[in-house]
Amino acid sequence: MSTTTGNPKRDPDPGSNTEKPVEEWTTGDEPMTGAQASYLKTLSEEAGEAFDPNLTKAEASKRIDALQQVTGRGGSNGRS
Repeated sequence: MSTTTGNPKRDPDPGSNTEKPVEEWTTGDEPMTGAQASYLKTLSEEAGEAFDPNLTKAEASKRIDALQQVTGRGGSNGRS
C-alpha cells in the first residue's frame, strides 16, 4: 500500500501562498536578493533604464514586473 503525497512544485495550481502580493511579504523590506539584482540589471540594460542597486525585495519584484512588460520578457502572468 503506497501513500502518495502531493509535491507542490509539480502541482500547476498548488492553492498555497506561492503568489502572495508583495505588500504581504514578511521579508519584503529586506535588500533584494542577488538573483533579483542580476535579473533586474539585465532588464534595466535591455530597457535602457537606470538600475537601482538599493531596492528592497518587494520594490525589486515590482520593478522586475514593470520592466518585463517593457522588454517583452516573462510569461503571460508577468513572471518568468
